[in-house]
Amino acid sequence: MTRWLALLPLVVLAALAALFVGWSLKRDPAFKPDALVGQPIPETVLPMLSGDREGPGQLDLKTAGVGRPMIVNVFASWCAPCRIEHPKLLELKRRGVAVVGIAYKDEPVATRAFLDELGDPFTMVLVDREGRAGLDLGISGVPETFAVDALGRITAKQSGPLLDDADLDRLVASMQAPPRPAPTAASR
Repeated sequence: MTRWLALLPLVVLAALAALFVGWSLKRDPAFKPDALVGQPIPETVLPMLSGDREGPGQLDLKTAGVGRPMIVNVFASWCAPCRIEHPKLLELKRRGVAVVGIAYKDEPVATRAFLDELGDPFTMVLVDREGRAGLDLGISGVPETFAVDALGRITAKQSGPLLDDADLDRLVASMQAPPRPAPTAASR
């Protein structure tokens, strides 16, 4: 009888493993909730990276785009996938897209060394040592990228690294304002 009781934890563990495998086979791995898409970008005030230090200036993430569309990329020097996506961020810069970086839970000296080594694709870098912006944006890890239109509304999100031109095209296309019809005599 005691032998069966000793096997009971193994049986329970095997049953839980079977449930987990069954759940993971049924879920769609491409589904990631994008709760902030369609919402205004959070008002989060962070210091700007100046050389290899923070500040002295601070900037509200909501006003970082200055009324223009922008890409907001949350990255860190210690993040291996951030190194993988870095050439795509440089490609956005070559296309003339404003990219605002948020150095997530990173030391400014390490952030500067990272950008000096790989190139700086950012129009500005905000320092988020405590992870405040990460919480406000609801990130699950780094890198994460947000497309923001000229009105400050998040139009698309990429969880994980930007890997190909299709990722870039989707983000850039989402933040463009729809064309307005030209005024006519009847509409005046």
